[in-house]
Amino acid sequence: MEGIEHSHVQAKGLKLHVAQIGSGPNVVVFLHGFPEIWYSWRHQMVAVANAGYRAISFDFRGYGLSEHPSEPERASFNDFVDDAIALLDSLGISKAHLVSKDFGALVATMVGVLHPERVSTITLLGVPFLVPGLSPLQSQLPLIPSGFYMLRWLLPGRAEADFGRFDAKTVVRKIYIMFSGSEPPVAATDNQEIMDLVDSSTPLPPWLSEEDIAEYGSLYEKSGFRTALQVPYRTMMLSCGLDDGKIRAPGLLIMGEKDYIMKFPGLEDYIKTGKVKEFVPNLEVTFSSEGTHFVQEQLPEEVNQLIISFLDKHSE
Repeated sequence: MEGIEHSHVQAKGLKLHVAQIGSGPNVVVFLHGFPEIWYSWRHQMVAVANAGYRAISFDFRGYGLSEHPSEPERASFNDFVDDAIALLDSLGISKAHLVSKDFGALVATMVGVLHPERVSTITLLGVPFLVPGLSPLQSQLPLIPSGFYMLRWLLPGRAEADFGRFDAKTVVRKIYIMFSGSEPPVAATDNQEIMDLVDSSTPLPPWLSEEDIAEYGSLYEKSGFRTALQVPYRTMMLSCGLDDGKIRAPGLLIMGEKDYIMKFPGLEDYIKTGKVKEFVPNLEVTFSSEGTHFVQEQLPEEVNQLIISFLDKHSE
């Protein structure tokens, strides 16, 4: 996109792809989810840069144009936390505002607990403040149906075989369509695969173009899905020992009322009863009435206004 500059930085021996736009002392670092990539923040990057911030989005290790770790099957959320801190160090940034989505929210939460001195604020979209092991929702995990996509994808080999029947662009297309719905993707029988829940001819959501899918497809053709299946899916249920951590930085949580994640057992109650504020005392919560899991791409103007208002309130 016009005005966005691309480069690579060294992080723990790997080259990470970085996209940047804007300048100034106040830095916003965007952390993507799956099946997203740096590109998923394109609308927000331009908006916060126009509002006077330096916007940085990067591909986590093994995603997009960043290098794979030597053993993707051993990658962990801690490695992704290291990526975020190494990025700040490489660019000489002492402190940043973090804006995150999907599993990137778990990374941002971990950074907030482990490296509070590096964080000005934390904004999460699509997933509330949780850590690997899904604390404090562990008691709800037995309620997840066996055909739930997350349980399928954490099984080594099953997703590889499922995804391998299609090219990368088709895989991303199907996942975007599934994840845009208000119901979680669940296979009806053990013989049904997650990729078969969506027909390849199903139209894209109106806010996503064929050009966007082509961009995502080309980036995942380069990286494949080896690291993406490891982090988040095969490490999400493993405790990281931070269950008792607290986020001291100001937090903003943006959730779509029509996000399928809201149907995850216990999650809506965790947010709407205010229990999440036990973890993040200085937290603002806002709901987008029409928002789905991809609210930042679906309703960019609404999300941009929320983010920029929050950043302006907490910037020096």
